[in-house]
Amino acid sequence: MARFTVEEAAKAVGGRIAAGDPRAVIDGAAIDSRKVQGGEVFFAFGGAHTDGHRFVPDALARGAAAAVVQEDLSVSSGALIRVDDTFQALHDLARFARTRTPEKLVGITGSAGKTTTKELLAALLASRFRAHWTPGNLNNLYGFPLSLLNVPDGTQWMVAEMGMSTPGELHQLSLLGRPDAAVFTVVRPVHLEFFGTIQAIAEAKSEILAGLAPDGFIVANADDPEVTRISKRHGARVVWYGLGAEHAEVRGRHIVPEPDGAVGSRFELAAGGKSVQVRLPLHGLYNVENCVAAAACAWALGLSLEEIAAAVAGVKPAAMRGVVHRAEAGFLLIDDSYNSNPDAVGKALESAAAFPAERRVAILGDMLELGPEGPRFHREAGERAAELGFSPVVGVGELSRDLVAGAGPGAVWLPDAAAAADWAASEIRGGDVVLVKGSRGVKLDQVVRRLLGRLPGENGEGA
Repeated sequence: MARFTVEEAAKAVGGRIAAGDPRAVIDGAAIDSRKVQGGEVFFAFGGAHTDGHRFVPDALARGAAAAVVQEDLSVSSGALIRVDDTFQALHDLARFARTRTPEKLVGITGSAGKTTTKELLAALLASRFRAHWTPGNLNNLYGFPLSLLNVPDGTQWMVAEMGMSTPGELHQLSLLGRPDAAVFTVVRPVHLEFFGTIQAIAEAKSEILAGLAPDGFIVANADDPEVTRISKRHGARVVWYGLGAEHAEVRGRHIVPEPDGAVGSRFELAAGGKSVQVRLPLHGLYNVENCVAAAACAWALGLSLEEIAAAVAGVKPAAMRGVVHRAEAGFLLIDDSYNSNPDAVGKALESAAAFPAERRVAILGDMLELGPEGPRFHREAGERAAELGFSPVVGVGELSRDLVAGAGPGAVWLPDAAAAADWAASEIRGGDVVLVKGSRGVKLDQVVRRLLGRLPGENGEGA
């Protein structure tokens, strides 16, 4: 991990060493005391409900080398760095760490596909370089700097997912990460509650270019008009990818699902006048676009098409993002419960409908942050589910009343994830194909865990 002394850290954050040995070595960082493994610097954030300063003794007892605090504390072990603002200190220390490691960084942003593209690109680059990537969904103003502080020394390429929910957020992340390459997936109607228009969302996504290295390049989706608009105007080299656009340098074509209901797809990847056949072991034809995005970046960094195809064949899906489970009870469960938006729901429904089934069931949670257009988007999602033969369609959450109305007779409305888990445990049967998808705040992973027997029912027995 990024290694430096307590004295170096204090200087980087403009803090004062209030206790401990200035020469003690810091190795990594944590903002949750339960995740301290030894050697980290622990950041104590103030808060009305949960004040991180309460957990400083626990973090140091678990082996943290130091804690960054904005209150006067007394401790029996470890070092304390006193600052005025621990959030600012987190960013300052991450900025300092970035000057040492990684050598290079790829930043990935977009309205959908960020995590899957990150996982794919990480797998590709790891076949050639010492690569590291942001774990899970650490892509915001807390998670991303934390990821930078936990990059192993000697990392040649870090693959970083960068998200945003408000204007200016991605600008800050970009200046922290200073990407050598920036990948745009798609711009879609998400966060409309905060941005109002898809053009405004695109502008916020373009902030990832604020910290782009002088010799850095952009990897852009040639099929997406908003991505095309914001990429062309920057002035940096653009590597275009796509499934349809003729001017794409890297293209995916002749896409077909794996035969006999198997998970995955096959397609031809073309670039530089050559092509290879690629087998992508991820559910959903929509993931081919994410794969081509990753391939375009890897190709621009010197990997051959053959190297790319070989690495893609070994990838695995990220948790809760289209993971296919074949349950012992005889049903097929597609866990896409991590997040949701109108475009992603449509693609998930179409992909799930491709599986042979005696009955198709869609358990769909609220799509959050859509603003005034939310009712229309939910109603259209319900209509689409019904058109594709899902019955019953289950809407979960207050906003999903409109989804149920769109799905028509036989659709079921439930108030929350707990109720949905109870419903699923009693209603899902062998031969069903079940899609579970909703915004993270709805917590539909409870439904998945219940169906797979990992979440006890009220009687204490698994489903």
